[in-house]
Amino acid sequence: MSEEQLQQDFALALHDTARAWRHALDRRLKGLGLSQASWMSIAYLAKAPAPMTQTELAHCLSVEQPTVVAMLDRLQRAGLLRREIDAHDRRIRRVLLTPEGIEVYAEVRRVAMNFRHEKLKELDVEVLRQITEVLQQLQKTLEDPIP
Repeated sequence: MSEEQLQQDFALALHDTARAWRHALDRRLKGLGLSQASWMSIAYLAKAPAPMTQTELAHCLSVEQPTVVAMLDRLQRAGLLRREIDAHDRRIRRVLLTPEGIEVYAEVRRVAMNFRHEKLKELDVEVLRQITEVLQQLQKTLEDPIP
């Protein structure tokens, strides 16, 4: 197999595996009544070291600002988050989970942890470590601003 073909196969496998992983986890989380974008938003907000802005969340989700605003409106109506005006810049809205949103995140984490254990249990620990390091190295390369 040529290096070009190997790189093409890797890129396709990476894309398809990431998509399949998200869809399989999404099927597990359907019982919570959340879309993939909703539970991912809740997870990003819960893991953030400080309240995120709507723009920061849109960037994390790789969606446009109007898309995240509509989704946040739905989550706010459901009582899972609230928006606060930034103390230093009134044009900025910070997004915070409510106690109900934190409870939902705990359930998302529980389901996701069980899913990970189930899907990765057959992989050798050393192989899993190596794959993780390769993916982290690739991510760093992709996020490096220097072309």
